[in-house]
Amino acid sequence: MRYEHVCVEGVSCTLPPNIVTSDEIEARLAPVYERLGLPAGRLELMTGIQERRFFDPGTLPGTVSARTVNQLLEESQLDRKYLGALIHGSVCRDQLEPATASGVHHRAGLPHDALVLDISNACLGLLNGMVFLANMIEMGQIRAGVVVGTEVGRDLVEGTIDDLLHDTTLTRKSIKNDFASLTIGSGSAAILLCDRSLSKTGHRLLGGTFRTETSSHELCAGGVEAQKHGDHRPRMQTDSESLLVAGVNLAIPTWEATKKTLGWKNEDVDRVFTHQVGKAHRKLLLEKLGLDPGLDYPTVETLGNTGAAALPMAWALGIQNQKLQKDDHVALLGIGSGLNSLMLGVQW
Repeated sequence: MRYEHVCVEGVSCTLPPNIVTSDEIEARLAPVYERLGLPAGRLELMTGIQERRFFDPGTLPGTVSARTVNQLLEESQLDRKYLGALIHGSVCRDQLEPATASGVHHRAGLPHDALVLDISNACLGLLNGMVFLANMIEMGQIRAGVVVGTEVGRDLVEGTIDDLLHDTTLTRKSIKNDFASLTIGSGSAAILLCDRSLSKTGHRLLGGTFRTETSSHELCAGGVEAQKHGDHRPRMQTDSESLLVAGVNLAIPTWEATKKTLGWKNEDVDRVFTHQVGKAHRKLLLEKLGLDPGLDYPTVETLGNTGAAALPMAWALGIQNQKLQKDDHVALLGIGSGLNSLMLGVQW
């Protein structure tokens, strides 16, 4: 994928108001820790996650996504009449139908001739949405588009805690598959793309590549099983160790193909934004790709794993904190369960 006419006009995020520390989660799990002989501090020690954020109970993803889109459009000052597509790309949605994007489109006051749809692909939904929009802009079908997503992780974390407290068969081995669920946070992000002729920023989306390895599709699986758990909160089972290795192994050929597509070498990269999972994942990923960890902008320590919003939230916060300079080569290194990897290059 190579683009000549696509610019990144803005990236924005919305942070939830409620902070929950890993210590607080472990305090709630104290009976489980005591019964299994698990040391306090294990959650932060293994993941590097000190805290994560949650929206208020009952918050719908689409409501926050609309707020994030409106904020982004106000910041960019791009006239809404140019918006030819709106994509909602997070794992979390308001309902099965209609598309969550429909409500977001209404609340954002976007044109009636805009394409509106949801894209779901685990932690890659927003990056996939970028590619859809970029292709449409490059082909001249639309002049601008926005992809947005909001992850609401409170129910997954609290449902997991309740299950662990009531599972009398739990062992030190079986608890491992629930551990990743305790790292989940909440957040929202939006990315605005437009035709080069409309851009005020000149931040060019250059292109990228994607790779897949679906033999690993069962390493992380989540959904709602009301009959099993007695409620409609989602649950997730994750083989974290195998997923880490498989994800990094997929990232290696994806990065090599991305560099070839963009004509880059590692030394050409000025800043990277990665999917925020945990400190072990980041360390192994950057080591295997041969990239300096100092180029990364980590947020997982204070936001947790926020799914499809994780990478673009880190990107938005990096921009806010002036971590990008003119002409920087920016690598977006996306990995999602399934397994899928999508990597994109931007010239800032």
